[in-house]
Amino acid sequence: MLVLGLTGGIGSGKSTVSALLEAKGAVIIDADRVVRELQQPGEPVFEAMVEAFGDGIVATDGTLDRQAVADLVFGDDEKLATLNGIVHPAVGVRMAEQMAALADTDEVVILDVPLLVEKGGYDTAGTIVVDVDPDLAVHRLVEHRGFTADDARARMARQSSREDRLAKADVVIDNSGAVEDLAPQVDDLWARIEAGEFAVS
Repeated sequence: MLVLGLTGGIGSGKSTVSALLEAKGAVIIDADRVVRELQQPGEPVFEAMVEAFGDGIVATDGTLDRQAVADLVFGDDEKLATLNGIVHPAVGVRMAEQMAALADTDEVVILDVPLLVEKGGYDTAGTIVVDVDPDLAVHRLVEHRGFTADDARARMARQSSREDRLAKADVVIDNSGAVEDLAPQVDDLWARIEAGEFAVS
């Protein structure tokens, strides 16, 4: 299997690039999707979060109230560290299981990880960074995802800087234009993958 990392700051359009790669035939291992699965009611991660932060993070339908969690931990380093200590190890185990199941295949596996640069530790043949100006990312988050500008910037401050991500990039996908501009860049990347430009794990 060929493993490539995919990352980008919040509001970068990483999920759109991930979907385009999936349409090409890549197998996506999405860290955010894994987190959502592990935070379902009845899962050990969900139970540990409720134990740590109380019933206030549980919505009326019994599911996790993600905004309540965000309001609780962002701006509080100790609570954020507690949350990360519950979630990150479990996510790592689940992603490792998913990768192990693909180890003997010829699949192109994309590790879609928002904190790829921050956390490191992933054995990949290359890192794809979806890049966008932070001010444009804030605008998109406010316009399309209902964030406040302050919330968007606070979340960005918790991630690697644009410069740090670009320094680790083997491939940069520029998302400063229209969404239609992404497809040709993904086409070019896929051609490079098929040409064997990246070393198989």
